[in-house]
Amino acid sequence: MKLEKIIKNACEESISESRTGDTEDEINFIQNYLKSARKIIVPSKNAVKLNIINNVLKEFGLQEAEQLCINTSAADLNRLPALSKAIMALDQCECDLIISRGRLGVPGSGSMLVMIDKKGRILTAATSPSHVVHKKEVKDAVRGEIVHALERIGLKRIK
Repeated sequence: MKLEKIIKNACEESISESRTGDTEDEINFIQNYLKSARKIIVPSKNAVKLNIINNVLKEFGLQEAEQLCINTSAADLNRLPALSKAIMALDQCECDLIISRGRLGVPGSGSMLVMIDKKGRILTAATSPSHVVHKKEVKDAVRGEIVHALERIGLKRIK
């Protein structure tokens, strides 16, 4: 089943007030999409983030990501900086999946790692509190976020 059909069915269920939550087919679709993604992009100039993301992708048996070195500072001017970074990358390259990390919302709101498909649809995401709250190094926070984002859609480590 294509994602468009899944979205249409979910919308119809919501309109008829019969939707009772995500289905196994919906979760399986997202898992299979991530497993079949051949070109994964991380919009960031930070090689440490890319290395952490790639290490985790390998642990889950997924394709490694490529770095897209673009200046994403303008994303911080938007209400959803992490998502804005992903969309900036989507507009600049052909790919199957974009993994972006940035501020969740207003300054102080924490961070979000988000994965979007080639049409800009959010497949999964994870958040963490502000650095001043969790006191973790960036690499540890990024690792926690990507692991959470993958596990929340039912993916398991294979390595």
